[in-house]
Amino acid sequence: MTMPAGDSASKAFNTCAYLLDARLAEGEGDRIAVTGPAGTLTYAELADYVSALAAGLQLRGVRPEERVVFFMADGPALLGAILAAMRLGAVAVPVSTMLTGRELAALLRDARTRVLLVSGRFAGTAQEAVAGAPELLHVVVDGDALFTPPTGVRGHRFDDLVRDGSSLRLPYSTWGDSPALWLYTSGTTGAPKAAMHRHANIRHVMETFGRDVLGITADDSCFSVAKLFFAYGIGNSLFFPLAAGATTILDPAHPSPASVTERLRADRPTLFFAVPTFYAALLSADLPREAFASVRLAVSAGEPLPAELYRRFTDRFGVELIDGIGTTEALHIFISNRPGEVRPGTTGRAVPGYDLRLVDGAGADVPPGSPGALLVRGESIATGYWCRTDITRQVFQGPWLRTGDTYVADADGYYTCLGRTDDMLKAGGIWVSPTEVEARLLRHPAVALAAVVGVPDRDGLDKPVACVVLEDGASADPAELIEFCRAGLASFKRPREVLIVDRLPMTATGKLQRYVVRDVAASMLAADGAAGTHYVREG
Repeated sequence: MTMPAGDSASKAFNTCAYLLDARLAEGEGDRIAVTGPAGTLTYAELADYVSALAAGLQLRGVRPEERVVFFMADGPALLGAILAAMRLGAVAVPVSTMLTGRELAALLRDARTRVLLVSGRFAGTAQEAVAGAPELLHVVVDGDALFTPPTGVRGHRFDDLVRDGSSLRLPYSTWGDSPALWLYTSGTTGAPKAAMHRHANIRHVMETFGRDVLGITADDSCFSVAKLFFAYGIGNSLFFPLAAGATTILDPAHPSPASVTERLRADRPTLFFAVPTFYAALLSADLPREAFASVRLAVSAGEPLPAELYRRFTDRFGVELIDGIGTTEALHIFISNRPGEVRPGTTGRAVPGYDLRLVDGAGADVPPGSPGALLVRGESIATGYWCRTDITRQVFQGPWLRTGDTYVADADGYYTCLGRTDDMLKAGGIWVSPTEVEARLLRHPAVALAAVVGVPDRDGLDKPVACVVLEDGASADPAELIEFCRAGLASFKRPREVLIVDRLPMTATGKLQRYVVRDVAASMLAADGAAGTHYVREG
């Protein structure tokens, strides 16, 4: 094939070769590449597996730069399939396994995908989704789950891809600028959209955060609570360990303190990654101090880590914990505290390889100590959003990415998060669009008005809280409204609390005063007397 001439981004480069073939060339084939409840593979075994999967996908018509969607649990199958797609020159699109069938169908349509790979445990959701994805031609199921493909769609078993007897030994001749990975995010605007990443972006996050902050080596083993469909998780569990010749620990189970404790005990990771909400859950679970005995460094991202939560964790387990910020659009962390240089309550300093700006409403840089909108520049920034021109132009401004966060920096270059520039919020490190949850609540016949805001819980972590005005004469139990949201949205989007109020604060022009709603909700939740009649807590 013909490659464009030009800079390093146009030189031959394939992520699969960078992460996998290079390990074999360096004689590391016998090292453990991946382990966990779903199986263990050496680098040599993983290379054979990926080559066979790539050939199997190719035989089913997957073409370079075509999107392949993965609705799969973490494990060697998903790890291998992502690498196989990249090896083919196709675009890997891992999506959240928390999606409903309707939500998955919308992403399948948006990606114009012809091929979907799904874990057996999610076959029911996929069955619902494929009816709404008219361009889909192939569904590959990992496991023995019942899946009945609709007319025009062929069903396959995952093992058949490997058993075809073929292999794709040489990776497709992609270059640095070739598309490699799409990650869907609600980001700063609510509606899901695909951030498009190049092959070169993956190398950049390894050579910045992975090398210069984590200091990852072949002696490390990585365990991430965040799954492979997150930008945070795919860096922790795929890019960093494989680029270093280390081991990744993958658990297909939904993470809980009990399941994570078992992995800590059984697989003894040296690098541990989670979001602040999960660190709070681990502390509440009363784990023994020795649970983290093997961990040399713990990492937090996804939402700001409260200083008190940092102190409680480090005091309890004796493990250094560094907080950072990354975005789906930047692929991984670009501001971080450093081992031995942590300032609790801050997000840390710029990761080498990234430039930062804080700007006012007019776009002018603000001085240290003054709040400003955070912009970041670096080689891992996405090329834009798929088929979202207007939003792309708002968020990607020349080489700069507007993150949607408000920060303040001190004279030493440490950055502290002041919150979102817009009204988006995060629950457990995952973006939640208030307008999407509000729209769902408004579909309930008893709901007249709804406002969803983020309110800190006892650990200082924002959780979605809904303030609801009922129709005249109507009644609704808060628990009923939470379950109504759960039935129509991905579970993490549901409000954790519902408050029934008489009215919502509005401006003179009829616009919702969301900051007032936030204050009112916080006050109601703090008042013990409100618990009996005004709201319900949902764990």
